[in-house]
Amino acid sequence: MHKKFHFSIWYYVAIFGAIVLLEATVFSGNAVKEIPYSQFKNELAANRIESAVIQSSMIYGVLKPTQNVGAAALPAAAASGKQAQGSAPASGFTPVAKATPWSLSFQLAREKRAELLKREFSVVRLTDPTLLPELDAHRVDYRGKLTSNWLQQLFFNWIVPFGILFLVWGFVYRRMAKGGPTALSIGKNKAKIYEADASKRVTFKDVAGIDEAVEEVSELVAFLKEPSRFTKLGAKLPKGLLLVGPPGTGKTLLARAVAGEAGVPFFSMSGSGFVEMFVGVGASRVRDLFQEAKAKAPCIIFIDELDAVGKNRSGAYFGGNDERENTLNQLLTEMDGFEPNAGVIMVGATNRPEVLDPALLRPGRFDRQVLVDRPDLKGRIQIFEVHTRDIVLGEDVDLKRLAASTPGFAGAEIANVCNEAALLASRREGEQVEMADFQNAIERIVAGLEKKNKLINPQERRIVAYHESGHAVVGYLTPGADPVQKVSIVPRGIGALGYTLQTPLEDRYLMSRTELLGKIKGLLGGRAAEEIVFGEVSTGASNDLERVSKIVRDMLTVYGMSRRSPNVSLVDREDARFLGQGPALARRSEKYEEELDDEMREIIRECYDEDKELLRRSRALLDRMAGDLLEREKLDEGEIVAMLGPRPGAALPEAAS
Repeated sequence: MHKKFHFSIWYYVAIFGAIVLLEATVFSGNAVKEIPYSQFKNELAANRIESAVIQSSMIYGVLKPTQNVGAAALPAAAASGKQAQGSAPASGFTPVAKATPWSLSFQLAREKRAELLKREFSVVRLTDPTLLPELDAHRVDYRGKLTSNWLQQLFFNWIVPFGILFLVWGFVYRRMAKGGPTALSIGKNKAKIYEADASKRVTFKDVAGIDEAVEEVSELVAFLKEPSRFTKLGAKLPKGLLLVGPPGTGKTLLARAVAGEAGVPFFSMSGSGFVEMFVGVGASRVRDLFQEAKAKAPCIIFIDELDAVGKNRSGAYFGGNDERENTLNQLLTEMDGFEPNAGVIMVGATNRPEVLDPALLRPGRFDRQVLVDRPDLKGRIQIFEVHTRDIVLGEDVDLKRLAASTPGFAGAEIANVCNEAALLASRREGEQVEMADFQNAIERIVAGLEKKNKLINPQERRIVAYHESGHAVVGYLTPGADPVQKVSIVPRGIGALGYTLQTPLEDRYLMSRTELLGKIKGLLGGRAAEEIVFGEVSTGASNDLERVSKIVRDMLTVYGMSRRSPNVSLVDREDARFLGQGPALARRSEKYEEELDDEMREIIRECYDEDKELLRRSRALLDRMAGDLLEREKLDEGEIVAMLGPRPGAALPEAAS
């Protein structure tokens, strides 16, 4: 493939320099010395001017030679073939050895021209009525000449300005066409095209942890590779595929893998790239995108964040945008206007499917909707295997244990863990990435960056140690609470003076009331420990109280776990959020609100009282753990188990709800 020629501003600088040089050499004439008019009159009075050419503004003349150069000397030397030894060369000539008639003629012409240039002069013409009579009196050979600079004027007044104008316009036009909206390219689509390059394409081998989604979209690859296999049975090529899932789960990667497996071009564009402030631009870009895609069919069009352009057109959403609706209408028209064998498949991705227009989701447009959810334990193991291919792992690295330590992590978050672990290993100048690097990377992502140099006074440090020990002891000894894996009093993140890491040992999709109450007790354990040890509480439990209030509120309003109004859910599905963004609740009476508030306070008070009772019975363990934290700052899972003993669980029925 030939390398594409790129314009540069230096080309125009070179052209401008060439023009200046051309003016100086071609149009400026010979370099003749200019003399004052007074000197010209003196030379004329001394009868030293041989000839003159009078123009409208200048006078060009030739002085008479001061001495004649013997023209016969050169032929004489040529006749002898060489100059006598020891004799000086003729005046103005250099010795010639074995001269030829051609070389002698050339040398003679050059000498004459050099001698003539020395006698030529120019002078600016002034208004002088006596000039011509004086020239006649001194028998000067003079003549007039009309100057015509039409070629020079045509070149510099027309050709050069318009040439520079066209060059600058071409340069600016090319730059504006590459990026940024212009008056001529504002309606052109901004999609990035990834051609089917076998060395760079993404395949299903690069996608892990979402096996069900891969299996669902693999049929599209078969459609693109062998359409006749399906069309002979009367099947039609799917028009569109909608990938739905939380951020970072691999929706874009899955779409690129479909294009890579099928070996077809991949058009990638964000939904926000269609809508502009100018009316009609979005619809024009949609038309241009589909027109270009049809020219390269079979291919895949991928629109990320589809909700930016595909929001519901109903009046439920305020602040409607006519331009966005026009863009959506054009998108609907283009998707419905495909020919049966066009070979163009539309793939969209969003994490807000509840706001999409129903016309987009009907069969014939986005025929299939595939949920790309967060991976389970098996999926996380596969994702760790993919992202550790190019990492030098230590012998102690256990990917299964890492996957168990990262419940709820999406693929992008696991990739970030692997990268952070490699960076931490490089920082300590290690030759391998060890298990401790991965654990520190997980803590860094979950709790934030360590602030080892943050100064805390001894009393506050002691409060933090007992607070985190309260979380750990209550969480360890309470049934339903998640296992405690690490306790630290090293400040992390923004405002976190310590943390207790509790993660489940397996993926959970259902939780009982006892398990939810166990989470509440574990969160309240820190404040309960402060009250028992110091007799008062601090502001360190603000985040714990927020999480407690949310869990209790969901128990009563979403999960129907209220004792006073059991089996009642207040979720309004017509305005519900998606993917854990919080369900919208239906309106309720003031009396019902008061009952819910009373029950919330009752549940929180009961859990808090049970925490204090448990910590009073386990005061020795609480003091021992707080002392170790003050000494070592961190305790891992093995040290916690060795300190607290086997987890009793059901052996403490009074601690359960």
